[in-house]
Amino acid sequence: MAQDRNTMNKAPRSFPRPLSDFVGATLNDTLKSQGFASAEIIARWADIVGPEVAAHSEPIKINWPRHSDNEAAAPATLVLRVEGPAAIEIQHLSAVILERMNRFFGWQAIGRIALRQAPLHRREKPASPQAPDPAIAARIAEGLPAIKDDDLRQALARLGAAIKRK
Repeated sequence: MAQDRNTMNKAPRSFPRPLSDFVGATLNDTLKSQGFASAEIIARWADIVGPEVAAHSEPIKINWPRHSDNEAAAPATLVLRVEGPAAIEIQHLSAVILERMNRFFGWQAIGRIALRQAPLHRREKPASPQAPDPAIAARIAEGLPAIKDDDLRQALARLGAAIKRK
């Protein structure tokens, strides 16, 4: 009986949860305030509208119209941020974008597109690392006479030069 009491007072075991569980819940609340049902529209934007459209546009929000209970649901307005020079092209492709978005939703969810010209919010691609200094690599290679394989010695010298650079 005493042992049963000890096990009853212990907190249940908790296991680590993936960070995506917490981020997803927080992100979904933010996206819902912008009219998005889930993060999937933003995450799969290029898959939904195609790479040529996604390269110059990004969804900002979806404006769902207010309606009473006895009215039929009117389609929403998709608000897109587009780069200035591409705005005309995106405007001409609006019928294609509407069709692709509604195919994604599975029903006539989006009825209109509104464009906002502004720079896109994209993360910059990291710069490619610079090659190590050949003079430093040569000095390091000279200090590795015990390594007989020339390719291995040169590879280790380049690694050493790259580490010294940082």
